[in-house]
This record gives sequence, C-alpha cells and structure tokens, in this order.
Amino acid sequence: MQSTSLAKRIFSTRSGTLAVGIAAAGLAAVLLLVYLNRYRNNLDQQNAPVSVLVAKSLIPKGTPGDLIGTKSLFQASSVPKGQLKTGALTDPSTLRGLVALTDIFPGQQLTLASFGAVRAGSVATQLSAFERAVAIPVDATHGMIGQVQPGDHVDVLVGLNSAGVSRGAPVGAIIKTLLQDVPVLLTSGNSLTLRVTDQQASRLAWASDNGKIWVTLRAPAGSRQSPPRIVSLSTVVLGGTR
Repeated sequence: MQSTSLAKRIFSTRSGTLAVGIAAAGLAAVLLLVYLNRYRNNLDQQNAPVSVLVAKSLIPKGTPGDLIGTKSLFQASSVPKGQLKTGALTDPSTLRGLVALTDIFPGQQLTLASFGAVRAGSVATQLSAFERAVAIPVDATHGMIGQVQPGDHVDVLVGLNSAGVSRGAPVGAIIKTLLQDVPVLLTSGNSLTLRVTDQQASRLAWASDNGKIWVTLRAPAGSRQSPPRIVSLSTVVLGGTR
C-alpha cells in the first residue's frame, strides 16, 4: 500500500513524472552503452586477424599431405576471424599421413574436411611430378623376396646374355648396373613395385622384358655407391673394367 501511495504521489506531480522519465532515459542509455560496447568487442573479435594455411597453387585430388609441405603448395595467410572456415588448418604438420579428397584451388583455405587418411597400400599418393611406379617380376633369389620390404632402397642390375656389338666387336653376356638407390613402394608375391622417373621406367621395362633383373638391397643408413659399371667375362676373369 505504501509503495502504491508513493507511486501515486510521484506521478501526481509534474516534477515527479519528469524525474521518472529522466531515470528511465538514463537507464536506457546505460543499457545502450553496454550493448554497443559488447557489440564493438564482438566486432573487434570477428575482425581480428588469424593466420591460416591457404593453397598457393592448385592442389589436385589425391595429393599427399606430405608432398604439399615439401613442394610448398601452400602459404600462411592472415584472414579476419569471422572468415575462418570450420576446421581451418594452421599447422602444416597436421597434413602428415593425409591425402587431398578433392581439388583445392589457389587461395582456398586448407581444412580438415578436405583431407582424409591415406588408403592402406596406396602407391599413387607416394608419387609426384616425373615419378612413376613400375612393377617388375622377380623370383625369390633375384628379387630377394622376403628380404626386401616397402621403404627399402635397392639397386637394380640387368643381365643380358647377348648384348650385340660394341665398338665394332661382338659382346657376350654382361651384367649392368641399371639403376641405383631406388625406393621400394610395394612387395606383392613375386614382384616389386619401385619408384622411378618416367625415363627410368621405360629402361626398366625394356630390361625386364629382354634380360634378367637382379635386385641388391642397400644399407638403411649411410649407404654409398660406386659409379655404375658393366661386368662381363673379361672383368670377371681378368679383373678389367669397361
């Protein structure tokens, strides 16, 4: 009752009504200032620059994440926080062991949704540019089946029973070091899948069809090599070199 009477007395006078109006206006101004301050802070946060990885050039579907880093296919860029894509990547190490699931165009942010795990046994994801994967048939002895594993490096030799004519003189059976320090991508039954260049692939295919392939296993670390040479009857019996 007292509060009701007090309200009636306040509003019954002009000065009381004016005072209430001023108080209400002041409260509204305070609330507006609080709202504007929060809005400004939120806007500042949305516009705050954030570093994110973006594609530097086209990243085709199937490109390994490890390759994206080594070939500098991305760059760090600063974008407003409000424009940051969900799952945007900021650390290149996140790409390790992943592969692009779709084409990523220049300037596009790299996100987790654009990458997935590498399919087990996938060979294509381990290749780039002029590199090719080629499978060669070998037997247990010549190909060291059971000893050579994916990730090993090998030298490839080819044995030819008749090499034709060299410098006008007939040449008999020879063994030649064809390739050195070749990575093994896959072993399957009696075949080895090797990573070579496009030009080496054709040489290796010819040698496999026309000669006998030998594979020699290299040391896992600190392996060294001599210049490639041809071994023939004269080099074996007389110790000469060609």
